[in-house]
Amino acid sequence: MQLKESEAAQQFRAEVRRFIEEALPEEIANAPTVGVSIEKPLLKKWHRALYEKGWVAPSWPEEHGGTGWDVTQKHIFQEECARANAPRLMAFGLTMVGPVIYTFGNDAQKARHLPGILSGDVWWCQGYSEPGAGSDLASLKTKAVREGDHYIVNGQKIWTSYAHEADWIFCLVRTDENVKQQEGISFLLIDMKSPGIEVRPIVTIDGLHHLNEVFFSDVKVPVENLVGEENKGWTYAKFLLANERTGIAGVPESKRRIAQLKKMAGEERDGDGKTLIEDEGFCRRLAELEIELSSLEFTNLRKLAEAAAGKTLGAETSILKVIGSELAQKLQTLAVELIAFYAQPFHRDQLLGLVSQAPVGPDHAVTVFSNYAFGRATTIYGGSNEIQRGVLAKAVLGL
Repeated sequence: MQLKESEAAQQFRAEVRRFIEEALPEEIANAPTVGVSIEKPLLKKWHRALYEKGWVAPSWPEEHGGTGWDVTQKHIFQEECARANAPRLMAFGLTMVGPVIYTFGNDAQKARHLPGILSGDVWWCQGYSEPGAGSDLASLKTKAVREGDHYIVNGQKIWTSYAHEADWIFCLVRTDENVKQQEGISFLLIDMKSPGIEVRPIVTIDGLHHLNEVFFSDVKVPVENLVGEENKGWTYAKFLLANERTGIAGVPESKRRIAQLKKMAGEERDGDGKTLIEDEGFCRRLAELEIELSSLEFTNLRKLAEAAAGKTLGAETSILKVIGSELAQKLQTLAVELIAFYAQPFHRDQLLGLVSQAPVGPDHAVTVFSNYAFGRATTIYGGSNEIQRGVLAKAVLGL
């Protein structure tokens, strides 16, 4: 692994930094981030700017609208976006279903769906988890029965992020109950405006609405919306999950959080009037997390170097998810402790735009508790850390 950037990489970093400085409005960079991103109208504005530049899908092949960047360039782009406090784009279209469609979909599906994903005009959500099928996803019960040129879909999905804002949902459905669980699953694309779909909100412990239950009651889905072959959906699901976990270490985001913590600590004062950045105990804890982040970053860079050399990454990448998600939670916890009693008012109404008065405390305190509360799910989504540790024990350590 070569840590010193080449001259070409340095030039690319300068180009990316220059573009972001010119294209990222302050209203977007300073927008409160709760959950995975900022409010939809602002996020679509940033999505559009990247789309017009041709940088909205760095991991896609060039023939489908990607950038053609190598692993190093993608890493630099992620770092510079995080450094500038640019919001993360919604992943369901760009990172998840888009690659499934251009890899396994037919020409008509590519022509219909890829342009809207790239432009940001069409938003997607993911229909995987069910009340009885979370980590054991293959036990899903949502059923699709073929009748002529349609499937009739009945069942329920849960924890469906942003289904209330989505135009389409990609779903795993059971199309054969007489074979092994994994062999009877298909991958369907479903228009959220289809009759028979009901979305019910799930308000999480941050007091906000990110998640939903989605119910399907005799929903007619054209057979042309089947991706790939019937009963081969498990193959496409595993492909999608591999894409979902790409970059899940979250190193750029954790670097951004540490920079924010240092800024906040320079403004918050203790009972003696000293700033927290002068407090030995706080600085020791922050330094410990920075050391942990450095270790994670080097491990991540080693994996990136292997990928750049053409090696296939194996189960050992699960450690990136485990350490990255737990580090993110530690940083969120330290932020709550830093703002102390300013976390108590719980600024849900300000975040929802329901009140006009100024929030209690400094501006940097408004989203701290909500992000802490939302962040409790970090070690669950993307493959729970318990499952990831099992993968490491079995496939890496041979236990």
